[in-house]
Amino acid sequence: MKNLEKEIKLDYIRASGPGGQNVNKVATAVQLRFDVTNSPSLTLDLKSRLIKLAGKRMTDAGVLIIEATKFRTQEKNRQDAIERLNELVRRASEKPKLRQKTKPTKASKERRLNEKKKVGQTKKIRRDKQGFE
Repeated sequence: MKNLEKEIKLDYIRASGPGGQNVNKVATAVQLRFDVTNSPSLTLDLKSRLIKLAGKRMTDAGVLIIEATKFRTQEKNRQDAIERLNELVRRASEKPKLRQKTKPTKASKERRLNEKKKVGQTKKIRRDKQGFE
């Protein structure tokens, strides 16, 4: 995670929302930019999982943008943005479990076939009853 901090670019922008007179003067919101596709500290499979997890926060150029406007201070918003990036990378680093193909058991096949026979019998009875009316 320490290597990532060298690759992060932080921009401070004015935030909307609460803040009183401060909101028009002080740039407290943080916009974190991290170039995922050109990052030397991430492996290829980690990059692909991170891009998938990031969703619409990724630009076409492969840059991840995280905006933090939750707090009124620049420092807290900066920490929040970095924590959110770290959390995304942590989640992307977890390899997904491979799905194990399973086959239906013999008992479940028999139950399915018995149910089909039962439904077929019900339909046959209904068909026979229609002829008598």
